[in-house]
Amino acid sequence: MAFIDLHGPLNLGATLLSGQTFRWSPEDGDDGWFRGIVFRNEIRLRQETGCIEFTCTPGPRERVAQIIQDYLRFDDDLTEIYSLLETDDRVKSSIDRYRGMRILRQDPWECLISFICSANNNIPRITRNVEDLASAFGSPILGGTSGNNAFPTAKQLADAGEKALRELGLGFRAKYVAAAAEMVSRAQIDLFSLREASYQEALDALIKLIGVGDKIANCVMLFSLNKLEAFPVDVWIDRALREWYFTPNLETVPRSRMRAWAQRRFGHYAGYANQYLFHDRRMAGQRG
Repeated sequence: MAFIDLHGPLNLGATLLSGQTFRWSPEDGDDGWFRGIVFRNEIRLRQETGCIEFTCTPGPRERVAQIIQDYLRFDDDLTEIYSLLETDDRVKSSIDRYRGMRILRQDPWECLISFICSANNNIPRITRNVEDLASAFGSPILGGTSGNNAFPTAKQLADAGEKALRELGLGFRAKYVAAAAEMVSRAQIDLFSLREASYQEALDALIKLIGVGDKIANCVMLFSLNKLEAFPVDVWIDRALREWYFTPNLETVPRSRMRAWAQRRFGHYAGYANQYLFHDRRMAGQRG
């Protein structure tokens, strides 16, 4: 067992289960543990007063502690971010409900494929697609106890080919996953290098991938490429903006214009506003 001190707000459950990533699940029981796979490590996390408790394999713990802190973006100053976003009443209301929910900094490759799988899909099915990919083509985790494999590399998916991906249940998304795997495995696009690119440069590079449009590209930029100004517009954000912001004469605003509108309104941390609005709108039905 190991511990990481907290130096800012954290809502671990909301962070891990808010639709940013698809390989985390709460363990059975009421002891607060979550189990997931991050950068080829099987990790268990639990939030305690002032710290995160974790176990990991294969480790080592010191290295995994650094991975967890980077993954949870502990370098983000949520107090500053909140001070800038809480001038908006709707965002403030969402923050009040889910204070401490953080944007994740994921592996860009896994993030890309996960959100390609999200096209015309829901979270349970995306989760199943991602787990099926790992089970069928990923490598076992040394010492792992969950039975879950690491997420497959680009070469592993390129070697699998479109037919095998389609047979796995990806449907029309199989050709997009196969095409992305070919490009990344052949070094025709370097996803990690896009962390250093500008927002527009990263967007232009990502939308060259077959099956990747503005929404998927903005998800990848926000959740793995350090572009906190990214603002994905999916069905939930579409509903939130139309219900909470747009006056009747703007009800016909197309999604292609919503992203730019939101980035002007929320500024550099538009991505944080997006995630709080997305999660709040999606969970509204469950709150009754």
